[in-house]
Amino acid sequence: MILNHVGAGFRYLDPGRPDPNDGIRVFLPHFYRRRVSLPCPAAFHGVHLESKCEKRRSICTADELHRVPVSNSGWNLALWRYLPSPKAPMRNHPLLLLSGVATNAIGYDLSPDSSFARYMSAQGFDTWTLEVRGAGLSTHGDNLEEDPAISGGKNSASSSRTLGFSNLGASLDTEGTQLERGEPEVVAKFEELRQTTNLMDIFPRIFDRLKDILEGQQLLNYRERFTANLEEFQKQVKLVAKHEWDFDHYLEEDVPAAMEYIKAQCQPRDGKLLAIGHSMGGILLYAMLSRSGFDGQDPRLASVVTLASSLDYTPSRSSLKLLLPLAKPAQALNVPVIPVGPLMATAYPFANFPPYMLSWLKSQISAQDMMNQKLFDRLVLNNFCTVPSKLLLQLTTAFQKGGLRDRNGTFYYKDHLGKSKVPVLAVAGDQDLICPPEAVYDTAKLFPKDLVTYKVFGEPGGPHYGHYDLVGSHLVYPCITEFLIQHDMP
Repeated sequence: MILNHVGAGFRYLDPGRPDPNDGIRVFLPHFYRRRVSLPCPAAFHGVHLESKCEKRRSICTADELHRVPVSNSGWNLALWRYLPSPKAPMRNHPLLLLSGVATNAIGYDLSPDSSFARYMSAQGFDTWTLEVRGAGLSTHGDNLEEDPAISGGKNSASSSRTLGFSNLGASLDTEGTQLERGEPEVVAKFEELRQTTNLMDIFPRIFDRLKDILEGQQLLNYRERFTANLEEFQKQVKLVAKHEWDFDHYLEEDVPAAMEYIKAQCQPRDGKLLAIGHSMGGILLYAMLSRSGFDGQDPRLASVVTLASSLDYTPSRSSLKLLLPLAKPAQALNVPVIPVGPLMATAYPFANFPPYMLSWLKSQISAQDMMNQKLFDRLVLNNFCTVPSKLLLQLTTAFQKGGLRDRNGTFYYKDHLGKSKVPVLAVAGDQDLICPPEAVYDTAKLFPKDLVTYKVFGEPGGPHYGHYDLVGSHLVYPCITEFLIQHDMP
């Protein structure tokens, strides 16, 4: 079977179903060389490119930071580019990386020694990580100035700085008054946001109270990072109120805009890309294949790798079901946005320090002993963003009969995967509590058998793989790389 020599890092899983490897084609590795064409910035008028020598948000650790406008939206998406190593074989297709819900590009580039993106560029792939609207360094309008709260590649907010977050309610009152002359729906959203600030005003006090429970000195670094998280939330909460979006906005606008830009820069001969998606990123790729199959169109993807992704969670025991009330603001928080970043920063000390009241949170992210503590800290405290409730509400349809559907509730994305003609590698982690192996399998089995490869990483005696370990573990990388090479034909 393909990739058997990598077997130490994974095992096959057959959860009481027909062998998922039946009919999978075997390919011998070949290396194809692609001459890299000069970038074509003229192809996208107004695209903003920030290189290392320019003033930019230094939290970006990629070789280049590109800005891609989305037509008629006002959004400028961030694309982190990792240039292919000149020592590696040249590839025919650039590689697009898509992150999960409420996350940014940092998850693919946690450190120089633990970077999925840099590993792929070292294998010769021109690698691009997309930050969709509302995530990471993507911006709305022409606001591209550097954030003074970010320097040296990490959050450096001082605990002595004024939060400014306590004034968010007053700020919203002022803006709400100014907007009363404008669109009624915008004013209504600001009214809802006041309830959000009532919830968020509690968070800055939490760390002070924690000193009575936890070891105070250990909390200082987390408070600084938490402070920066709140400041970012203050900016995002107003933005979301004016410009709500959902999963279909990513699918129909953001990802296509990024793909067209990458193709214009790299000029692959067949006009196609390779793509890897983690969690919601993989769901986006599945939805693209479904749409193109339904429409009878070429999705312009040479091959696809999905990590911990599924269109249908109804038969699985996903722990995400416990979080569904967060996606129902009318019943739970009654707010238009979910501050995932600040919530994670607030909960983290309870999971990381004695008496470990929320220790179970760590297993949602990574299996035991799989991720270095410093990398785990960076992932939790820097990788999560604020998202609109509308987005999460649409994603919750994946837990309903028929699986994920479009915003109108009429198109079921999993119904048309059998029409896809794109090779797919679907990867699961044996101890992934968010997207269990059976959920990954239930989507993978819908593809034509000769086009899908299904892998589960993890052994009975260890190592085991949680939700983010599929991106952070070097044992996974060779499997993905070899699959992409098989399908990197011109």
